[in-house]
Amino acid sequence: MSRNLFNQDTANYQPLAARMRPTGLDSYFGQEHLLARGKPLREALDAGVLHSMILWGPPGVGKTSMAKLIANLCDAHFIAVSAVLSGVKEIRAAIDEAKQQAQLGRQTILFIDEVHRFNKSQQDAFLPFVEDGTVIFIGATTENPSFELNNALLSRTRVYRLQALTDKALLQIVEHALAKQPDALPIAAEQRQRLIEAADGDARRALNLLELALDMAGMQNKSSVDAAVMDEVLTGLVRRFDKGGDLFYEQISALHKAVRGSSPDAALYWYVRMLDGGCDALYIARRVVRMATEDIGNADPRALQIALNAWDVQERLGSPEGELAIAQAVVYMACAAKSNAVYTAYNTIKAEISAAPSYDVPIHLRNAPTNLLKQSGYGAEYRYAHDEPNGYAAGENYFPEELKDKVYYHPVERGLEKKIGEKLAYLRSLDDASASKRYS
Repeated sequence: MSRNLFNQDTANYQPLAARMRPTGLDSYFGQEHLLARGKPLREALDAGVLHSMILWGPPGVGKTSMAKLIANLCDAHFIAVSAVLSGVKEIRAAIDEAKQQAQLGRQTILFIDEVHRFNKSQQDAFLPFVEDGTVIFIGATTENPSFELNNALLSRTRVYRLQALTDKALLQIVEHALAKQPDALPIAAEQRQRLIEAADGDARRALNLLELALDMAGMQNKSSVDAAVMDEVLTGLVRRFDKGGDLFYEQISALHKAVRGSSPDAALYWYVRMLDGGCDALYIARRVVRMATEDIGNADPRALQIALNAWDVQERLGSPEGELAIAQAVVYMACAAKSNAVYTAYNTIKAEISAAPSYDVPIHLRNAPTNLLKQSGYGAEYRYAHDEPNGYAAGENYFPEELKDKVYYHPVERGLEKKIGEKLAYLRSLDDASASKRYS
């Protein structure tokens, strides 16, 4: 029977990442903010006290391993259910199994991987048994629990946020795996570092790459995993980027905030990171248009045109020309004068309109296309601005009467909006002078 370099029968093969799951705290690397001595979770485990929890974090950071480790440390029966493959039927079977364990005096941990994939009714199916203590529930999710899980479930669990693993933790994981395989080929420190960087905070990925590198070096009859082998292993890899998931929104948020904060270097960094992870450049182009209107506005109206031009180049030419045009737009947005005055005014008016009555259009602003409407006074007192001094009908009201003299748009003292503000202040001074004449 054929065997791989880790002495595993191919018929019973398990990936290295599965075989290296930690069985004790001494072999669980990373997440010190949860498992270091003195931390609440560590103290609960040391005391053998179990509670229901949600483990939230990116792929490959140890959520499943932590759940199994907790079961081992507390000598609890462990039932694993995948929300991708299971439904209410499997949950009921798990509950029946937990009840049998309870009769034997043993607690049960019900671990549900990717729990965010369960709909509301599926989550409700095991909720009563979490509440009455039939099972200790541990859910694993890569998505924000606040958005994906029922409030009733969240209220009965504690959420622990797991972080992407540091290079130090990944190195410990790799070295631990190599130590468990005395016949493994040596890997120089430089090649280990390349592997760790490619793993991008993901332990599963690190171990999969390690196994592939060792297998490939063995098939090529090499005495070690050298740079040539590592080049082959790492070719074509992309970084962590969950389209539509938390990581996606975290990175676009970072890009938007870097532009808003006038940091062209950071904005370019996050832009390239998203492209490197496989993000559609057209999506970024659309978001750059949003930045131009939300954060720059009339402080630099050219920003919107530049954003639209970049979008157009991407649609016409694609990569790499379009991506470079978007990069140019991103840098311009970051360096441009900033104003959210239009964005703020728009949102304020939107909120007020949704909460206020539907005020009538003042009669002097209404068109009078028929004799009947003219006889009713439509448009009778309207003042044509082009016929007024300075092309401005001082004192005229264009609001519903109930909102007369409201001001929503407050230009900032930056870029072109500084000039706009000065213009509006001048026009309001004409309004005030007109009012003074009217009442004098």
